[in-house]
Amino acid sequence: MKNNNNTNKPIKTAILSFGMSGKVFHAPFIHHHEKFELAGIVERSKNEATVIYPNTKIYKTIDSVLADESIELIVVNTPTYTHFEFAKKALEKGKHIVVEKAFTTTAEEAKILTDLAIEKELVLSVYQNRRWDSDFSTVKQIVDNQKVGTVISAEFHFDRFKEAISPKIHKESPNAGAGLLLDLGPHLIDQAVYLFGMPQAVMADIRTVRSNSLVDDEFTIILYYTQLRVTLKSSLMVKEPLPAYIIHGKKGSFIKTRADIQEAALIHNAIPYTENWGQEPTTAMGYLHTEINGQTIKEYVPSLRGNYGAFYDGLYNTIINKAPCLVGGQDGLNVMKLIEAAKESHVTGKIIQINP
Repeated sequence: MKNNNNTNKPIKTAILSFGMSGKVFHAPFIHHHEKFELAGIVERSKNEATVIYPNTKIYKTIDSVLADESIELIVVNTPTYTHFEFAKKALEKGKHIVVEKAFTTTAEEAKILTDLAIEKELVLSVYQNRRWDSDFSTVKQIVDNQKVGTVISAEFHFDRFKEAISPKIHKESPNAGAGLLLDLGPHLIDQAVYLFGMPQAVMADIRTVRSNSLVDDEFTIILYYTQLRVTLKSSLMVKEPLPAYIIHGKKGSFIKTRADIQEAALIHNAIPYTENWGQEPTTAMGYLHTEINGQTIKEYVPSLRGNYGAFYDGLYNTIINKAPCLVGGQDGLNVMKLIEAAKESHVTGKIIQINP
């Protein structure tokens, strides 16, 4: 793995766009991390970035930042249908890369990028920040510690109520990267695979339910394991959402609402890496009903703190110390394989087997 970085110097990082992804999910964590330097931002028409980050160089084109030899890490957070093109160009220029979800639009593209990063000895990471949501982190702890015994069924929900069509054209017009399956689907699928591993088969139903919508905006995906079924559901037409996580095991159940506060805090310009960062309100605790050592337990479980900054902590450790990548290209490829299987299932009405 290539690394020309002096470990005493922060990693010079550039972001390819300054929409919500760049402004909310990447720039604050890079800027406030002592081991990264927010060295560049691409903002083609507006001038918001220079006001917030006056010491950061603003580029007007993506080609110009890719040509800058001082930039070591590129965050590819442009519209999904452009990810493959820009990620491939960045790798060919010798840059480490972080690619926003959805990683690519096809599994073939994901495989090409993953292989290219290996060939170039560069780090490729997919930005799956929802692994570090407070709610999911708590669910993972419950499952890992066998609090409900062997899990036999699980439901993950990521629902919103957004009947109006988004002004972001690339999200609402038919293109290879549009639709809810490629927007919120990667979060749910990645969490399921992170928790339970790759499934043996997939079945899915994908719909368009909003008036005037031209893209998919609701889906149900079932992941088949030997003794486990995982149902992933998302919709933009849910006024009163169900709990985000419903876990049933042979000894008990755990129910948890979606309550991570990080996104809302970042939208309101909160600074990450602070003492109480990512701490949910106590009113959002998950409910555990189980049996431990023959005793029935019914209790509310305090949530772990959310911490999107852990992604960049891990990324630094991978680039500098060659530690395993927390969310690598293979993780992104696995998600794309399952998205393609879900699409095939929807079209054919069949359960699609997943090759190991």
